[in-house]
Amino acid sequence: MKKIIAQCLLLIGLFPSIANAQVSKDAFVPCQEMPSLIQRYGVDSRTLVRYYSPATTGRGGFGGDASIGSPEKNKRLQQLVKDYQQQLAQLNFKNLSQECKADYILFKRDLTEKLDQLVKEAEAMNKIQQWVPFSTKIYALEVDRRRGIQPNAEVVAKDWAAIIQEIKSLQNKLKEEKNIDQEKVATSIAVINNLKQTTQSIFDFYNGYDPMFSWWVPSTYKTLDETLTAYANAWKGKTLTLAATDKSGIVGIQAGRENLIKQLQLEMIPYSPEELIEIANKEFAWCDQEMLKATKEMGFGTDWKAALEKVKNTYVPAGKQPEAILKLYTESIDFLKKNNLLTIPPLAEETWGMMMMSPERQLIAPFFLGGADIIISYPTNTMAFEDRMMSMRGNNPHFSRATVHHELIAGHNLQQFVNSRNRTYRNFGTPFWTEGWSLYWELILWDMQFAKSPEDRIGMLFWHMHRCARIIFSLNYHTGKWTPQQCIDFLVDRVGHERANAEGEVRRSFTGQYPPLYQLAYLTGGRQFYALKKELVDSKKMSYKQFHDAILSLNAMPVEMVRAILTQQPLTEDFKTNWRFYEKQ
Repeated sequence: MKKIIAQCLLLIGLFPSIANAQVSKDAFVPCQEMPSLIQRYGVDSRTLVRYYSPATTGRGGFGGDASIGSPEKNKRLQQLVKDYQQQLAQLNFKNLSQECKADYILFKRDLTEKLDQLVKEAEAMNKIQQWVPFSTKIYALEVDRRRGIQPNAEVVAKDWAAIIQEIKSLQNKLKEEKNIDQEKVATSIAVINNLKQTTQSIFDFYNGYDPMFSWWVPSTYKTLDETLTAYANAWKGKTLTLAATDKSGIVGIQAGRENLIKQLQLEMIPYSPEELIEIANKEFAWCDQEMLKATKEMGFGTDWKAALEKVKNTYVPAGKQPEAILKLYTESIDFLKKNNLLTIPPLAEETWGMMMMSPERQLIAPFFLGGADIIISYPTNTMAFEDRMMSMRGNNPHFSRATVHHELIAGHNLQQFVNSRNRTYRNFGTPFWTEGWSLYWELILWDMQFAKSPEDRIGMLFWHMHRCARIIFSLNYHTGKWTPQQCIDFLVDRVGHERANAEGEVRRSFTGQYPPLYQLAYLTGGRQFYALKKELVDSKKMSYKQFHDAILSLNAMPVEMVRAILTQQPLTEDFKTNWRFYEKQ
């Protein structure tokens, strides 16, 4: 025990007041091998992505498109990963410090996963090659363009004219094709869009500078660009056909149970999908009990939905939501300071901002978003009356009280502020850390009775129920048990969502570019931090402030690795996740 306390005190010494930290980064990590290796890989990867991406955005420095690209790009990135795997293998793991052992484990994991992704991407591209056989000629011309080799413009025009006819033929064939799954649709659209960017890269480079190219190619290029756009839209039409099977019109790609289990292991979550649903149901049962207590206090007996209706109808008038948010923020940050819960850098407190969310974005994000700014979801003059009312009711002050600190301080705003100033070489971002940390504050503030009135408690409970529901509906969807419409109905019936907001939530979950585990990461990651708090704070080994400052200073990583660092847990090179954090609740 004394040894653990001494090690914690040593770690605390490495995490001085974040606002006043002026110490060299070298002092934070007692080894330079891992920071240097991770930084070099990041720079090398961005350099290759930039170089092997179509030059359509005036790439003066870094940048480029990290999405699917040419087979050449895929092959080169595979080689880069293998090179760094060799470099990592040359390090002596046993001689590394505790933090750098964690970095080693995570970097090794990420390289393995990146190589696996690239291999699968190459396989997916091969599966749809019959639909883009003309890609070889386009990519070959881009290879020459990168070194400024002058093309035979007449041949280019001839080849591109032939490709136009080939695409039209393929598009007619696609209409009759019945055996198309969602993965092939997504891959085909991505490849066609990349080819569209590649032809633009070629055209922009030579046109106007090469007299023969400018004479032969422009009209053909214009038609080719339009034809590629039409071809991509034809593939999108296949998505709409698939959507017809569900009245919600929402179509995503179901991950499947096997893939979910693999991703859970990568995120260091040693639970099966079924176990996580069981945990969510336990949390739901607690929410139900607390919801009934608050409902009785409000005079509604056991009719929690009636109490919820009253809370929803406390919405502020149009135009007043930003003022309401400022009031809630002030109450939240005053509470954090009064209880000395963590360091709040003055510059972070000074520079958080507000933005209003567009009506289009509200279709997939019906509630707040946050980071450097809090992005406020509230009706605009372009919305139908029903949509306006659902937005206002779903963003009432009692609901918002539970989310302002999630999006600002001590949530996403403070995360971004501190992460950009501490251990910046770390790129182990995970929603279980990012969203889990913000959700953890909802749990802590509940315990500390931040919600005084039964209406405020119902607001916080609504969001807790929402996080439980996210675990249940997302896992049931990704294991093929529920349709998107069933997910929407579940949110409406079980949580009490406005239907338009439930539709936005489900659309966001499955078509908003979120990975399959993202929605379950909120409560799961929050419970990880909560369990670690019990282990280190409730036991008096660390104060709340020491604990919270240490976590933020470590930067983003799986929470199990945060625990390994703070408790000096023995680590091995082939570490496997084993922290059954929920049993301790």
